[in-house]
Amino acid sequence: MLLAAAALLTVPDATGDMRGDGSYVLPTRPALNPDALDLRELQVQDVGGRLQLRVGLGAVQNLWNAPLGYSAGVLDVFVKSRLGGATDLAGLGFSAAGSGGWQYHLRVSGFGSSLEFVPDGQTRPQPRTTPLTVQLSGSTVVIGTPIPSGQYSYWVTMSVYSPFTPDGYLRPSTGGGESSLQVTALNAPLPVDVIGVTPQAQAYRTHQLGAVGQTRDRRALLLLLLAVAGLVLAVVFTVLVWRKR
Repeated sequence: MLLAAAALLTVPDATGDMRGDGSYVLPTRPALNPDALDLRELQVQDVGGRLQLRVGLGAVQNLWNAPLGYSAGVLDVFVKSRLGGATDLAGLGFSAAGSGGWQYHLRVSGFGSSLEFVPDGQTRPQPRTTPLTVQLSGSTVVIGTPIPSGQYSYWVTMSVYSPFTPDGYLRPSTGGGESSLQVTALNAPLPVDVIGVTPQAQAYRTHQLGAVGQTRDRRALLLLLLAVAGLVLAVVFTVLVWRKR
């Protein structure tokens, strides 16, 4: 049975900005299509009470014959659902800008996916065994998640995939040849593109990545309501005591 989808968030991204701060030189061996690393849009939907993420790409390319049908890049999505969380974006060279961090980290490549979760009051993520469902729809990566639907914030990054590294990321280097991801700055972030950040070059210079979307922490709202209720009660009791006097 097909479940109806309700749109929660749509964030477009600029076309042709898949070169980091503008100075990244993408590998040309094997013949990589730059559009296959170009993030174009993030759509978040409520499907049966769970988040479904749809990440649009400029093109689909399967250089390494992955089961998904796409293997040019590695997609990382970080979800902020409440206050607190981890601020380091999983060793990608970025930290979450502003206060707080993420609670969920989804990693998707053509050969598999994973999900991490940061429990309340902690900053270290733990693996979740609940599987993600990942498929291609044209040039869009569709990710079904076990995350309850809500108004959240997101960090979305795309890195170059490599079958020759333990974690699948092709890391930037200041030297190398046609098979390297060449950069001009040391310790440059791994991703070549990020969603919805303007200006993108500044995020790469500061290594601070801003989130898109909006987070509503119901617990914070509850605490605020309790504080207001306490203030009202204090005023009422003060008035009653004053009248008796």
